[in-house]
Amino acid sequence: MSSIYEKYGLKQVINASGRMTALGVSTPAADVVDTVKYGLNHYFEMKDLVDKTGTYIAGLLNVENAVVVSCASAGIAQCVAATIVKDDAWLLENLHAAPLQVPHDIVVPKGHNVNFGAPVGTMVTLGGGRVVEAGYSNECSPAQLAAAITPQTAAILYVKSHHCVQKSHLNVEQAAAVARQHGVPLIVDAAAEEDLQCYYQAGADLVIYSGAKAIEGPTSGLVIGRQQYVEWVKRQTNGIGRAMKVGKEGILGLTHAIENYLTQQKTTGAEMVEKMTPFIASLNTLHGVTARVVWDAAGRDIARTEIAFDEAAIGQRTGDLVQALKNGAIAIYFRGYKANEGIIEVDVRSVTPEQLNTIFTSVQTLLNGEKSA
Repeated sequence: MSSIYEKYGLKQVINASGRMTALGVSTPAADVVDTVKYGLNHYFEMKDLVDKTGTYIAGLLNVENAVVVSCASAGIAQCVAATIVKDDAWLLENLHAAPLQVPHDIVVPKGHNVNFGAPVGTMVTLGGGRVVEAGYSNECSPAQLAAAITPQTAAILYVKSHHCVQKSHLNVEQAAAVARQHGVPLIVDAAAEEDLQCYYQAGADLVIYSGAKAIEGPTSGLVIGRQQYVEWVKRQTNGIGRAMKVGKEGILGLTHAIENYLTQQKTTGAEMVEKMTPFIASLNTLHGVTARVVWDAAGRDIARTEIAFDEAAIGQRTGDLVQALKNGAIAIYFRGYKANEGIIEVDVRSVTPEQLNTIFTSVQTLLNGEKSA
């Protein structure tokens, strides 16, 4: 409601950057919100709630086991801790108390050791692990991944994300084959991915999703995987997981959101293209601006608008333009990963046609040398 913005002096936001944590990720459906409210207003035996909802989700996804966690990054930390601690009761309570005498190296393709808003390595360290990079930033083959495995390896971590280097890197199925060959588990961080089954089916032992991104649930995360490994993740409730516990409302809300996600028709890339076509046509009328459709670099069925600025023609740096749009009366956020190249992207999934028009007029105003609305 607008009064919330007024009460706290907040700016309204047009989220053209996608399901981004910095903007609150997504807006859950009304029935998910109702489920969250129900959870807030009732009591449960929490261990029973965790186990029963996990079993229910596992049945929905046809996997061995599942557990709701507080977010995907917490999922990374707890999965790492689970593969190190396992059933060791002393280690569960003393993970960071002394140098670890058990395998705790986490092998990560070098091109996957990224900052997604926080460093992957920080989550690994929080879970008691030590990052060991495999391959190079521009390549990691199955052989290069295997070469990094030693008797001190606790797990392989594969990050499936647009943040990661895409070229010349092995896929999840190849990473799973390496893991099986060397007798170590494979953890897949698939936080923003849309397929809730393919990485498990490809051989991953633990797969982590954000509950609030593609699934559009409340702030939460989901870990699915093999029975024993997920049980070890659950044990972290009495270890590092205590500092990142998920509430009853998050557990119930995400479980309901997963049901919705599996049954409701999703917006296709083709529908996104149709939505953005008039917007692209308008942008291409502006001097020094070229707009076109581009597809998600990580292979998801997501179409976006790429806007390229001829900085010499418009007399402005793209980064300055992006910052000015954030600083307007309505804050407009883009995907700015290539702003240094004069390119930004618009993710239209959370943007209405009216908001697309606001974006166009705001860009037009700034290019004309006026202040953004």
